[in-house]
Amino acid sequence: MAGRSLPDFPWDRLTRYAEIARSHSGGIVDLSVGTPVDPTPAVVRDALIAAADSPGYPLTAGTPGLREAATGWFARMGIPIDPSAILPTIGSKELVAWLPTLLDLGPESTVVIPTLAYPTYDVGARIAGAKVVAADDLTSVKRADLIWINTPANPHGRVMPVAEMREAVRVSRDLGAVLASDECYLELGWDAKPVSVLHPDVTDGDHTNVLSVHSLSKRSNLAGYRSGLIAGDRSRIASLLEIRKHAGMMLPGPVQAASVAAFDDDVHVTEQRARYARRREVLLQAVTAAGLRVEHSEAGLYIWATRDESCWDTVAAFAAVGVLVTPGEFYGEAGARHVRIALTATDERIDAAVSRLTLLAIG
Repeated sequence: MAGRSLPDFPWDRLTRYAEIARSHSGGIVDLSVGTPVDPTPAVVRDALIAAADSPGYPLTAGTPGLREAATGWFARMGIPIDPSAILPTIGSKELVAWLPTLLDLGPESTVVIPTLAYPTYDVGARIAGAKVVAADDLTSVKRADLIWINTPANPHGRVMPVAEMREAVRVSRDLGAVLASDECYLELGWDAKPVSVLHPDVTDGDHTNVLSVHSLSKRSNLAGYRSGLIAGDRSRIASLLEIRKHAGMMLPGPVQAASVAAFDDDVHVTEQRARYARRREVLLQAVTAAGLRVEHSEAGLYIWATRDESCWDTVAAFAAVGVLVTPGEFYGEAGARHVRIALTATDERIDAAVSRLTLLAIG
């Protein structure tokens, strides 16, 4: 397994801070992991129940209904795409972790990731035994087989401008690399409007060697269902489908039916956006009032903030008032002086955090 050693699971390092926060008289306010807490929409649950009698194997490619629903969703974002260029995945993390392997990358391959990045980009490259290079200025990259971009980005919520995305497409094609864009927060723009890498403004309608990764976890509160998709270059999608059929990577049939309902319905997304917008507004005010400087954070489900100190000192300060946040170091050395604060808590817990952060300001 040389070259495939995995890092320690970073969240284990938060355990003692969680214990400190949990000892607060009002209980812990957990703003660390971005897991949805609001109900799964009724329209989705009803579709799951209706499809519960599912004795046969599901289609790896997805039912025609699922692909058509996803096609319609892309169309509403101004992206024309053929259903054959869409492939359901078992959530998005699974796809991110296995994409380098599915693309047949290995020890002679290079995967480029952002300097601040979702850790699974690095993990996926390690599983394949590939070399990892962290770079934000893609014009400085001399060799790559797979390039990851992330917009809106986790952890810091930055939205890539169209011009920057067009440049990423150009660089990847010059290098002969696949460009994969993680867009799981695409419908959660606040101060900027995110655009998919598959949009004609970015690719001029040519999806060659361009892939886009999406998830229903955040926009539809479906994290427990594990439903995502990858779309883009039709030949790449066909190759991924062939491998996944052999490997038995199939999205369960009832979940496919639920996913159709989620993609077809925009009402629940609008309602969920409103919930997050309210939480973001009050939490953003409290964080800045407590003396932290917020950077980026124009989209997604996180506030990226700093007190210009070690991220672990900031984590400890938050824990002391009963609030658990994520150290920016988890996402790369560039985050060593920042923390990520999630919006994924109930209104009651967000209000509790707002009240407690006044003590952080006093401290």
